[in-house]
Amino acid sequence: MTKRLAVVGCGQWGQNHVRTLHEIGALAAISDADPTRAADLSARYEVPALPLDQLIEDRTIDALVLAMPPRLHGPTARRAFAAGKDVLIEKPIGLDPVDATETARAASEHGRLLMVGHVLRFHPVFERLDAVVREGRIGEVRHIVSTRLGLGRFLGMDVVWDLAPHDLSLVLHMAGSAPERIETLRRTVLSDETDVADIAMTFAGGLTAEIHVSRVSPYRDRRFSVVGTEGMITFDDLAPEGQKLALYAHQVRRTENGFTFRNGDAEHLETVPGLPLDRELRHFIHCVETRETPRTGASEAVETVRILAAASPRRGD
Repeated sequence: MTKRLAVVGCGQWGQNHVRTLHEIGALAAISDADPTRAADLSARYEVPALPLDQLIEDRTIDALVLAMPPRLHGPTARRAFAAGKDVLIEKPIGLDPVDATETARAASEHGRLLMVGHVLRFHPVFERLDAVVREGRIGEVRHIVSTRLGLGRFLGMDVVWDLAPHDLSLVLHMAGSAPERIETLRRTVLSDETDVADIAMTFAGGLTAEIHVSRVSPYRDRRFSVVGTEGMITFDDLAPEGQKLALYAHQVRRTENGFTFRNGDAEHLETVPGLPLDRELRHFIHCVETRETPRTGASEAVETVRILAAASPRRGD
């Protein structure tokens, strides 16, 4: 039997969840603080718009997708776990590590699934990049660079919390562990919050990573690169189809007199089609049905919040 899911929080991204779950055939209800918006979506998708309390207690609903303001994610998820529901929470799952840890603990105590909405992990181009790296085609991974630049999205949240979770999820997956050291350079440019940030991380074994995020860039850039001992690979999300994933046979060699390097032409790799959000939600539904641990589960959710907190200004800074 198809699982019945409800979306709580139907803003810009929440509406994408509503539409996609409707297309999958799993949308059972919605809930939103704006009654006009709730009524419109209820009529459009022919599902009931319910108050949050009623939705959480509704035994016919199997799982919730939370796309609310982050400060509400933890308390709402913990209530849902206690009511016997699995939950997918949009990033970030909370605004401090203590709250995130409490949410993960509640899921475990009630035997429920917690998944975090790191949608780029389900992008077919990233999945192919991951497979190519694990096949050893670029040798030993030594460095990761993730860039997310653009103009806009001044949402009362600094750029680290708004944009960096996407990149952190990719970096943590490729590294396979939590960073041992985190360094951050933040700059306020046009707003009252951090508008530009650079996050550098060092992992066990010497692997390093850097994340660059900006919401005051005059141009857009969405690239994720992995540097290895035998080559390099880049996922350019803004490149045309067929050119999003490029493998470079670049190599650097130590010699008696210093270093030499070899350039290699870009080899564009084929990838399968698919929409990341559709793939993410289908994975969540699969986990709800099978009780399989989600690929973007509780431990990653907590670690992401821990790094975000470490990379953000402390009160009084």
